[in-house]
Amino acid sequence: MKKYSLFSLARNAFSHHQNWQPAWRNPEPKPAYDVLIVGGGGHGLATAYYLAKEHGISNVAVLEKGWIGGGNTGRNTTIVRSNYLWDEAAQLYEKSLQLWEGLSQDINYNVMFSQRGVFNLAHTLQDVRDVQRRVHANLLNGVDSEWVPVDRLKQMIPILNVSSDARYPVLGASLQRRGGVARHDAVAWGFARAADARGVDIIQNCEVTGIRREGGQVVGVDTTRGAISARKIGVVTAGNSSVLAAMADLRFPIDSHPLQALVSEPLKPILDTVVMSNAVHGYVSQSDKGELVIGAGIDAYTGYGQRGSPHIIEGNLAAIKELFPMFSRVRMLRQWGGIVDTCPDACPIISKTPVSGLYFNCGWGTGGFKATPGSGWVFAHTIARDQPHSLNAPFSLERFVTGHLIDEHGAAGVAH
Repeated sequence: MKKYSLFSLARNAFSHHQNWQPAWRNPEPKPAYDVLIVGGGGHGLATAYYLAKEHGISNVAVLEKGWIGGGNTGRNTTIVRSNYLWDEAAQLYEKSLQLWEGLSQDINYNVMFSQRGVFNLAHTLQDVRDVQRRVHANLLNGVDSEWVPVDRLKQMIPILNVSSDARYPVLGASLQRRGGVARHDAVAWGFARAADARGVDIIQNCEVTGIRREGGQVVGVDTTRGAISARKIGVVTAGNSSVLAAMADLRFPIDSHPLQALVSEPLKPILDTVVMSNAVHGYVSQSDKGELVIGAGIDAYTGYGQRGSPHIIEGNLAAIKELFPMFSRVRMLRQWGGIVDTCPDACPIISKTPVSGLYFNCGWGTGGFKATPGSGWVFAHTIARDQPHSLNAPFSLERFVTGHLIDEHGAAGVAH
C-alpha cells in the first residue's frame, strides 16, 4: 500500500493535469441566443441551469463581467434557512431549502450542504415575542421551527454566554434544524458545470455595457466582447442591479450597501451550528476547515465597493466576543466585503419589467445566498413562460405601486 501510494503521488506530481477535463467550456460568444442571463453568480447560473433542465431552453449564454464565483456568491457567509415571517417569503425560501436538500445529487456536484441548524437569538422581551411569533408563523406554513428556552439553549451551545450580566442577555432562541451552511464557491462551480453540460454557454470577462431596445422590446446587449442579440434577457447582478436597470431607462427602489464579513484562524471543532443575533448585529458559524465565519451588519452609506468601514468590524467583533467570551483570544485571518442591494421591504424583486423581454432578479439584501436554487428555479419559469410562478408573483415590481409590500425586516437578518 505504501509503495502504491508513493508511485501514485509521483505519477500525479509530474502529470501537470493535462488529462483533466475542464469543469465547463470557455466558448466565444455567439452573435445571438434565445436567452441571455446577465450575471454569473449563483442565481444567474441556477437560472440558466433550470432554463435548460426544466424548460428545455439551452440556447442560453451567461455573461459574467469577471470570473465565476468572483462576486457576491463567493463573498458571503453561506447561511441557508427558510424561517421567514410572512407567507410569501416563507414559501419562496422553503422551496429553495427543499432544492438545497437534494442539490448535490441533482447537479452531481458536492456543494457541502450541512444541515447543522440555525439559531436566532432573542435578547429582549420584545425579541422573545417577535421570535415566538415567527416560530408559530413558520409552523403554520409547514416550515420547521421551534422555540428554545435559555436553559436548554445553554445545553445545546455550551460556549454561549447566557449570563444575565451581559450587555444584551440571551433570553432564548428560535431553531430551524433543517437550516445550515453550504460551500459558496462549490455552489457556483456546480451550477456552472451542470448548466454547461446542458449546452449553456458560460462567458467570463464579458461585461454588459448597454441594453439594446427597439421600441418597447429588448433585442440584445452591448458588451466588452461585442454586441449579442436576444429577445429575452434576465438580469441577475446582485449589488449592481440599479446600474443595469438604468441601461434600460428603468429606476428601481433599491439601495446598495457594503456588507462585511471575516474569518478567523482555523480552530478545532467547537461550534457545530449557526448562531445569529439581530440585536448585537452578528452571526457566526465554523467552517469545515475550522475557521470561524463571522458576519456583520451593513455599512450605512450606499456604495458599490467590496470593502467597508473598520468601525463596523470593531463593533461586530465586540458583539461576537460578548456572546462567546472564549473567542477573545482568536486571531482573525482575513476580512472582505460584498455588495447588497436592498428593497424598502427587505424582500427581492423577481419580475417582468415594462420592457418586453426584460426580466430582473435583484434586491435580495442579505438573503441572496440561501435563496440560490429557489431563486433560479422561479426566475427560469418567469423567463421561459413570460409570467411569474405563483411563488414569485408577490415579488413583482408592481407591489411598489399597489403598496402590497412584504415587510421582512425582522426575519431578513442582522443587516436591514
